[in-house]
Amino acid sequence: MELIKAIFTAMKEEADIIIKKYDLKEVKKLSNIIIYEGYREEDEKIVLVVSGIGKVQMAIGVSYIFENYDVFKVINIGIAGNIGWDDLKVGDVVLPNTFIQHDAYLPSKSEEFDYLKAPIFLDYAIWENLDLKKFWLIMNGICITGDQFIDDEEKMRTLKENFWECIVDMEAFSLLSVAREFDALEKCVVIKWISDGADADAKDAHMNNLEFAMNNSIIILDSIL
Repeated sequence: MELIKAIFTAMKEEADIIIKKYDLKEVKKLSNIIIYEGYREEDEKIVLVVSGIGKVQMAIGVSYIFENYDVFKVINIGIAGNIGWDDLKVGDVVLPNTFIQHDAYLPSKSEEFDYLKAPIFLDYAIWENLDLKKFWLIMNGICITGDQFIDDEEKMRTLKENFWECIVDMEAFSLLSVAREFDALEKCVVIKWISDGADADAKDAHMNNLEFAMNNSIIILDSIL
């Protein structure tokens, strides 16, 4: 039986290292979404989706994969900014267990809208943190998602006040929301590497640190696959 493991990144720069490592080939291009395939082992197929940045693009990419592949595992890997987490440094890798949309608001308190407002939890990331010498692997924590790149000190402080220690990205909650609709949350793993401090330097820092931090997260990706 062939096991299909789907990996999702937002940016081509993140995907390039994965493409090279597993010798993946482009098999389909939608308008802004590119899909690659290859084999890690004879019966283990990798499908890599470069979705584009943001919640909408990620949701489209994940939906397409669930509708066209019988997926065994779903992995989101990519950059994240650090919001007030003193123990984190650039290059550390986080497997969060709690996911929240920080830019979603409805005045209603009805549980009817929990799909939008309530946190999503993944049970796997509750182990002890590991010092891998080159970097730390953090096995818990909060990841907040929004359609904003955070490089503003005032916005960063507001998020820090509201969510305390956390990391911030632009896709994870979206991926998990789609997986939930397909009853597949138990198949999901989120790997986020710290690229910046979500401050005024983040615009340059997240790209300057990309290759270094992505290489760290590939070590974790390979072990999870």
